[in-house]
Amino acid sequence: MPRYPLNSAAARNLCLCHGCGLLVRLSPQQTGVCPRCQAALHLRRPAALQRCWALLLAAIISYFPANLLPIMETTALTGVQRDTIMSGVVYLWNNDSWPLALVVFTASVLVPMLKILALLLLVCSAQWRWEWAPAQRTRLYRLIEVIGPWSMLDIFVVALMVALVQWQSLASIKAGPGAIAFGAVVVLTMLAAMSFDPRLIWDPVKEHDEQ
Repeated sequence: MPRYPLNSAAARNLCLCHGCGLLVRLSPQQTGVCPRCQAALHLRRPAALQRCWALLLAAIISYFPANLLPIMETTALTGVQRDTIMSGVVYLWNNDSWPLALVVFTASVLVPMLKILALLLLVCSAQWRWEWAPAQRTRLYRLIEVIGPWSMLDIFVVALMVALVQWQSLASIKAGPGAIAFGAVVVLTMLAAMSFDPRLIWDPVKEHDEQ
C-alpha cells in the first residue's frame, strides 16, 4: 500500500513551504530546503502525531485540576472563600444571573472539553488511518483552528468572575491553583491543534472515496 494517495501532492513529491508558501517539487538531489526563503521542507510535519499526542494528554491531565481545584481565593473579614469554576457557575445561577452563568459554563467548561474531544478524535483517526468522512474531519479541524484564538475568552471569563466577586471593598482576591491548570489547558490545546497536520487525514483515503 502506498504511503500517500496516488492523486496527492506528496505522491508527486510536491511540497508547500510553510515559510513563504512556495510550491516546491522535491528531488533526491535536494536537501529539503526552500529555494526562496531557505526554510526546511517536509511532505508532512515531522513527528506531528507524537507532539500532538503529548500535548493533548497533558491538556487532558490539566483539565481535571482546572475544574476541581479553586480557581480563586477570596479573603474578607468573614474568612477565606475558595471558588472553583463550577461553584462560580452555581453562584451566578442562584443569584438570578443565569445568562452569565451559561456564558461562564460554556466558555470555561464546555468549550475546552469539546476541543479536547475533537482533537482526540482527529489524532485517533490519523493514528489508526481511518478512512471515513475525511471532508467532515477536515472541517472539524478548521473549526478548531477558528476557535483557537478565541480560547483566551476563557481567561477573560476568569477575570470577569474575579471582578464580580470583588464587590466587597474589604475583600482581596488572588488566583488559585486551578487558574494555573486552566491556563495550561488553553495553551496546551492551542499547541496541540497547531502541531496536528490535517493532511494526515487524507493519506489513507482511496481515490474513489474522497467525499
